[in-house]
Amino acid sequence: MNIDLQRFAGPCACGHEHTITVKDIWIEPGAVKRLGDLLKGYAHPVIICDANTKKAAAGSMRDYFDSLEILEVTGSDIHANDNYVAKIQENLAETADILIAVGAGTIHDLTRYTAYARGINFISVPTAASVDGFVSTVAAMTWHGMKKTLPAAAPMYVLADTDIFAKAPFRLTASGISDLMGKYTSLLDWKISHIVTGEYYCETVSRLESEAVREVESVLDRIRDEDPECMEKLMYALILSGLAMQMIGNSRPASGAEHHVSHLWEMEIINDYIDALHGEKVSVGLILCLEYYEKIRKAIESGECRVVDGRAYETELLQDTFGAKGKYQDAKKENDPNLMETLDLSDLESKLPLIAREIAALPESEKMRGLLADAGCVTRMEELGMPADKKDLTLRLCPYVRRRLTLLRLAKNFSFPGSLY
Repeated sequence: MNIDLQRFAGPCACGHEHTITVKDIWIEPGAVKRLGDLLKGYAHPVIICDANTKKAAAGSMRDYFDSLEILEVTGSDIHANDNYVAKIQENLAETADILIAVGAGTIHDLTRYTAYARGINFISVPTAASVDGFVSTVAAMTWHGMKKTLPAAAPMYVLADTDIFAKAPFRLTASGISDLMGKYTSLLDWKISHIVTGEYYCETVSRLESEAVREVESVLDRIRDEDPECMEKLMYALILSGLAMQMIGNSRPASGAEHHVSHLWEMEIINDYIDALHGEKVSVGLILCLEYYEKIRKAIESGECRVVDGRAYETELLQDTFGAKGKYQDAKKENDPNLMETLDLSDLESKLPLIAREIAALPESEKMRGLLADAGCVTRMEELGMPADKKDLTLRLCPYVRRRLTLLRLAKNFSFPGSLY
């Protein structure tokens, strides 16, 4: 499968001209055989991988591993953070002129950030269909303890070899499914922010993300069988999501409140370390957000939702949580200026029916939980080792992880029976 990139670039009805920087994408058996031709003209290619991803690609990439320089990232718990970026920078030859990311989400984030910092290109070789960031122009990093979205390089080419990624442990595949399903709430958050504040919104990009979700839903019952065609559809959907981010220039279409839940737990502000994949945390975050959004919809429809002034920072809460980990000033810096400072509460109240209508288009939380569980995905906090009694605190705190308006952040201005405020 070769993706026609021309359909994503150019002038759009939204008034913007979208650009795509990736030159070509192949999703097919034997895709890595193209690597030799793509490296012609480069003097010093370097493969970046870890022990697991090297092993996963070894059969298909043996000739390249034998002939090219390899920078194998080592450690018992490798993460996309400032420490591992420093390790790569220390060990990467100054003469390296192109990088090849052989791995999944973490290796790609580390590689794309390094490529951006060095001002060189990289080629993507996904070893699992586990995340949607393979063609992203940003890197999701933990930087000095805070979750950051940092500028990064998109790959010049993507070689998604079915012979490699279709054989990944199913837990990684389930993580990719979960990452895609999280688009339900990320797109809802984006649309509602547009309705309430006039934030830029592109219907074309939103449809592209929705197309990615439908691609995965159409084969959910067969992905567990590792059917190559279904695995290729999952990879295609993940890459579509990444292209949506490229078109906008940031992660807005693909990351909303469900991702903020994941990021909060990754920062370990209210919890100990969780040994879980990104998509697993997003999956649980999706369910938590769907449950709370349903409460909001029902309260609006019943007339029980009152708009109150919740625009100011919850300073005491932030000091007791982020502050206890020495991150209060970092959290304030991330959120300044306050997203809701100029929010018109009267206008917000007038738009409650529109908000309820958008929420009504979401799948029901229990239906989504069943769909994900049947597909082999994580759906409950307890499965992550996260105490269920931290749910409300998670939902109150996670909007402060990123300076991005979501319905969960807006909901600080909603009071109704069973609300968090």
